[in-house]
Amino acid sequence: MDDVKESCLFPERDRVALYEATAPGVSPVEWAMANVERLNARLVTAGAVLLRGFDVPDASVFSGFVKVFGEELAEYTYRSTPRSKVGDVYTSTEYPASEVIPLHNENSYTSRWPQRLWFYSAVAAQSGGETPLADSHAVYQRIPADVRERFERHGVRYVRNYRAGMGISWEETFPGMDRAAVERFCGERGIVVEWQPGNGLRTTETCQAVATHPVTGKQVWLNQAHLFHVSSLNEATRLALLELMAEEELPRSAYFGDGSRIDDADLAAVRGAYEAETLAFPWQAGDLLMVDNMAMAHGRNSFVGPRKVLVAMTGSHGSRQTG
Repeated sequence: MDDVKESCLFPERDRVALYEATAPGVSPVEWAMANVERLNARLVTAGAVLLRGFDVPDASVFSGFVKVFGEELAEYTYRSTPRSKVGDVYTSTEYPASEVIPLHNENSYTSRWPQRLWFYSAVAAQSGGETPLADSHAVYQRIPADVRERFERHGVRYVRNYRAGMGISWEETFPGMDRAAVERFCGERGIVVEWQPGNGLRTTETCQAVATHPVTGKQVWLNQAHLFHVSSLNEATRLALLELMAEEELPRSAYFGDGSRIDDADLAAVRGAYEAETLAFPWQAGDLLMVDNMAMAHGRNSFVGPRKVLVAMTGSHGSRQTG
C-alpha cells in the first residue's frame, strides 16, 4: 500500500501538487524512484510539486532525491546573489532576514537558465520565510499588452558592475575562474566584458524578456528587469547611490535591449502582475519542493527566527546556443 496521499495546495489554479507521507519513515528517495514518471508528469501540469512528511534528515538525502531524476546538479556560476555550497547543493540566497526577495525565475537575467529548481526546508522559520511562487504564464497574461510588446520587441539589457565593497565581486560571481576563464565564459554567451580600474569588471548582456515553455508551448515572462532596474531600490538608497555614481556604475542596472530606458511605470505594472499571481504556503521542516523554473517564478518573504533552506538546480535551457 502506498503510504502517500496526493492533493493540490492551490486547487482552484491547479498549482503545486502535494504528496504527503501518511506513515513515519517513508524514504523520499525510494518513493521517488518508484514514482518518477508520476512526479515528472505532475510537475508539467502543476508547475511545482511538494513532498511533505517524508524522512529527510539531512542534505545528503535531499541530494539523493534530486539525483533520482537523472539530472546533473548544476554549479551556480555567473551568480547574482551570495550563496554557500553545502556538499553538492547550495544555501538559498544569504540576504538578511528582514529583506524580501521579489519573485523571479532563476538565472533569467542571462541567456541560459536551469530547467528545474529543488528546495529542502531543513529548518522552518518561526514566522514568515515562505518561498512564494507565481505562474509565469499567468504573469505574462496579466501584464498590459503595450508593456509586453515593448519588452518582447527589445529584450532586456543587463549591465553589472563588480567592485570590492559594493555588491558581489567578480570572483564570487565566477567562482574558481581567473580573468581569462571569465572572458572565455562570457564570450561563449555573448556577454561583453570590460575590465575596470582597481580589479573591477563590467559585464553587459542583452537577453530575452519572454520565452516559450518547451513542453507546454505557453509564453512565459522570463526576465529580471524588475530586480536589476534602479526602481527596485528604495528611494533613500536610490538617491544616495545616484549622488555617488552614475546609473551605469551601479552594481546592477537594466535597460531595454537597444539601450533605451525602461519606464518606472512599466516595471510597476510588472510588479503588480507578480503580486496578483503570488501563491504562498508556510514551510514545514523536511519539505521537499520541485519547481519548473520556466513555469513558476519564486521569491522569499522576510522571516523571524532561524531558517535554513537548501537549493539545487538541474537541467539547462536557453535563448541562445552557447559555444
